[in-house]
Amino acid sequence: MNDTTGTQIWDSYLGEADRAVLARGRFAQRMGFGARPAIVVIDAQRYMVGERGIRDERYPSSCGEIGWAAVDRIAAILDAGREAGVPVFLTRFALDASGNDIGVYGRKRAFMKERDDWCIDGTMGAELLPEVGPKPGDIVFVKKKPSGFHGTPLLGYLIERNIDTVIVLGGATSNCVRATVFDAASYNYRAIVPADAVFDRLPISHAISLFDMDRQFADVTDAAAVIARLQKHSKGDRQ
Repeated sequence: MNDTTGTQIWDSYLGEADRAVLARGRFAQRMGFGARPAIVVIDAQRYMVGERGIRDERYPSSCGEIGWAAVDRIAAILDAGREAGVPVFLTRFALDASGNDIGVYGRKRAFMKERDDWCIDGTMGAELLPEVGPKPGDIVFVKKKPSGFHGTPLLGYLIERNIDTVIVLGGATSNCVRATVFDAASYNYRAIVPADAVFDRLPISHAISLFDMDRQFADVTDAAAVIARLQKHSKGDRQ
């Protein structure tokens, strides 16, 4: 989230008047981790990042190198979370080749049913990245809308496990990550978003979405802080 001077990724987009509004309204307080975290990885799929190290225009939704940098941090967080016994949930965004389940999204985005490098279920593009999983004990489910909660069993799984904190990873920051965080807050879960373990196609969308989440509904931090907290959790320090 921060650079070497301690500034946030969104600072360059804010003016003095904006900062005054934030200070006056006492926005962006820290909620911190609760006692029982879970990790939710949003759409860490092939169509989202393409092939590692290759500038391949073949993947129409790829976030490229930015995505791959985040994937490596996601993998590190998952390693720490699994070691700590924290539940891991992996979502896949996958559409039927018929297009019958795309809904209103089809009015904003061309439906590319002829491609195997997009999010059509059963194709290479819709597969989870092996760097992410699944590993034994992980739970994987398909979603059809931006939020990881909408029309999925996620809420029921969190309730059954007495979860109070969701660590949200994956992509894209301005779409499915943001929607999942807003829904998590609506269900009164603490949301933690490591800025370097989520990714987007457009830097401005990434930065402003992180700002909006941090201002209202989540703690935006970084992967190192999340890993440190998970390691404490694994040692039994859950306060």
